[in-house]
Amino acid sequence: MDIHMVNFETLINLYLVPFGLKVVAAIAIWIIGGMFINTLAKLVRRVLTARQLEKTLINYATSAIQVILRIMLVMGILEVCGIPTTSFAAMIGAVGVALGVAWSGLLSNFAAGIFLVVLRPFKLGDYITAAGQTGTVSDIGLVTTIITTDNNLRVIVGNNKLFSDNIINYNVNPTRRTDLRCQIAYGVDPQEAIAKLLTRIKAIPNVLETPAPAVAIQEFNATGTLLALRVHAATPNFGQVYNDVNGAIAEVCLNEGWPAPATYQVAVPVAQPPQN
Repeated sequence: MDIHMVNFETLINLYLVPFGLKVVAAIAIWIIGGMFINTLAKLVRRVLTARQLEKTLINYATSAIQVILRIMLVMGILEVCGIPTTSFAAMIGAVGVALGVAWSGLLSNFAAGIFLVVLRPFKLGDYITAAGQTGTVSDIGLVTTIITTDNNLRVIVGNNKLFSDNIINYNVNPTRRTDLRCQIAYGVDPQEAIAKLLTRIKAIPNVLETPAPAVAIQEFNATGTLLALRVHAATPNFGQVYNDVNGAIAEVCLNEGWPAPATYQVAVPVAQPPQN
């Protein structure tokens, strides 16, 4: 028998076959382990949902479990392939330090995300203004939060920017107040205008009786009298009430025939030069 053929068969038996078995075992472990992790994550999500926990906390818990188990799965596959995990762990630590310095912003977003979940300034579905964006919170992730704006734009904001900025949550309190203004011209009786507007506003659906709607004189200016309208509504009905109050103002002004406000200027006589 040719000595080269013997050496080739020995190479296959000693190296290629064991390596191929390790690769097959690693693939099998990855597939089976991935199925187990996904099943466990679904089970944890089901249990937490049954306990009626916040969706944000549920998403965070399941994501953290998946990440940790995936890391453990990779470590197990490395052990099967004969790669010592101690040296690998040391390498991960060194790489982690380097990435921590380079990705400090990412880590700060991750830390801010934890605080957002713990302190809960908002939750999924809340309508907020934060980081210069206004819209509905559609997702709170590990490092970013997704806000869907009123014109249906998807805005992804870093959690650190959200947490370090002022956050206005419009859904926390059960009621909100609508603050609008109505400018009427000189010659229109302010008290009559107040009575007309108040009667019309009270007829708007979903306007709360307590606190009662109010219309008051805010100031007198160069164009006439500025009236302030304050109307309370349940938070889910705020948009409808806001639009209807605006429409009611325009309707009353048109029906009553009030003139459009105009600025009046007093003519100042100009001194004439002396005649020679």
